[in-house]
Order: sequence, then structure tokens, then C-alpha cells
Amino acid sequence: MSIKQNLNHIKSTLPKHVTLVAVSKTKPVNYLMEAYNAGQRVFGENKIQEMAEKHDVMPKDIEWHMIGHVQSNKVKYMASFVKLIHGVDNFKLLEEINKQAKKHDRVIDCLLQIKIAEEDSKFGMTTMEAFNILKSEAFSQLKNIQVVGVMGMATFTEDENQIKKEFTLLKTTFDDLKSHESFNFKPETISMGMSGDYALAIDCGSTMIRVGSSIFGERK
Repeated sequence: MSIKQNLNHIKSTLPKHVTLVAVSKTKPVNYLMEAYNAGQRVFGENKIQEMAEKHDVMPKDIEWHMIGHVQSNKVKYMASFVKLIHGVDNFKLLEEINKQAKKHDRVIDCLLQIKIAEEDSKFGMTTMEAFNILKSEAFSQLKNIQVVGVMGMATFTEDENQIKKEFTLLKTTFDDLKSHESFNFKPETISMGMSGDYALAIDCGSTMIRVGSSIFGERK
């Protein structure tokens, strides 16, 4: 099937409240343009440099999401255009995003990455760490970011019960954090679910899925 057919198939199965992020990392611009011409406007990249290069040459109505692990010293390269940063896993990174957003007179949307997987290789903060950030005086000083929800990555496993347990944990965390809503914490997004498990993620409460190989084909 073509990229357009893949996209249309996935979109036809999604509830209205779920946003599809087309994960375009490592894919050439012509692949992205095929998706763009099929109506896709939200793209996710995991390397800031690659995302910036694509942003420079592609239409300006695209919403760029940074879905990979973010190094503080690279935030400046995307601060002028990035729409949503998924993988915010510590307070220092929030401070840096705020600082760079201010330079461009922008407010950048962020998701707190919660560690729900049992794998050590996955990044993320604990629910308690997220609570402590949101309640802190220092967080209330950040005027150029807005935390709009949470993101999580499940364990890479065939065990559906394990994945379901982890997705449910993220949804519960989101619900618990909601009581701390403030001017710069407006929780509405739960980013979880990828090509292999997005249907289960949606059943567990996901409002944003990150799909790559089911749209663009397997990575080379």
C-alpha cells in the first residue's frame, strides 16, 4: 500500500479526539510530502537537527513534534518552530525550553515523560517527580512553556497485559496530575501508543498516537 493509503486506513480507524503524529524520523522529504499531500500536518522527529532541516524545506503549516530524547544544548535549534516537545524528563530541560522560547517570544507546549516501562533504557520521571515539579514555585515562574499533558513508552514486549498495565499507569498518572492545573499546566494530552499497540493505547485513554512504520514502511 502507498503512504496515502496507509494514512487513510489508520485515520479511518481513529476516534475524533485522537491526534495522529506521523513519525517521519530517517525518512526522506519526498516521503513526508506524500503524507502531507494526503492531508497529514503533524509530523514527529527524534533528532532536532534532522527536524530543523526538514522544517526549512517543507510547507510552513506543518506542526512539528519532537518525540525523541532531548539534550538541553540542542533546544535552541528548534525553539523558533517546534509545536510540541514530547520527551521532557527533568526540570532543567523545562527551564532551558522556557529560556529559548522566550528569545523567540513564543510559548512552547511540552509533555512530561513518565517512566512507565520496566526497561532501564527508557527515559522518564516518576509520578512523584512530576507532582513535585508542577507544585514547585520554580515551575510557576516559567511563562514561556505550557505543559499540556504526559507521554510514555511501554515496554518492548509481546505481553499485551504488561503493555496494558503500563498504559493504564500513564492514564492514572494523568488523572492524578490534573488537580494541579495552573496557567502553565493545562493537561489535555496523553501521548502513548505506536504502530504495534496504538489500538490498545486508545482503549486505555490515549489522545495522541505516534505512528511511523505503519505509515512509511519499516525503517531500513
